Amino acid sequence: MRLALEQARQAGQQGEVPVGAVVFNAGQECIGVGFNQTITQSDPTAHAEIVALRRAAARVGNYRLPGATVYVTLEPCAMCLGAMLHARVARVVYGAADPKTGACGGVIDLAAETRLNHHTQVTGGVLAEECGDLLRHFFRIRRGKQTHGQE
Repeated sequence: MRLALEQARQAGQQGEVPVGAVVFNAGQECIGVGFNQTITQSDPTAHAEIVALRRAAARVGNYRLPGATVYVTLEPCAMCLGAMLHARVARVVYGAADPKTGACGGVIDLAAETRLNHHTQVTGGVLAEECGDLLRHFFRIRRGKQTHGQE
């Protein structure tokens, strides 16, 4: 999760929502990293998890990532968790819960949906306070700028 937090800090430095993700293969080798790039890339799919999954898939030469673990600083949304399920990711570990768009129990729980053909193990709350603090700080500054007419 510390590597994912480093990625999240990079996102924040670029004015992106500070979310970071890393993908490890079954042998515990880091095969993909990513941070939010939706604004800088003008790409609504450029969430940290998607960027990391794309890099991991390119590295292994396969869109399937069986045995992989994704660490992400914020509970994944439906798009990101859907991509992880499609990639056959074995495990998702996230930091802060997302009560507005979270798909691992925050709003919906796609991982618990028995009708899906793949299931992944989900663990939440890892370094949750540190992950949440990074997001709260980012939005506190952003709201302050909006309040003062700077955005």
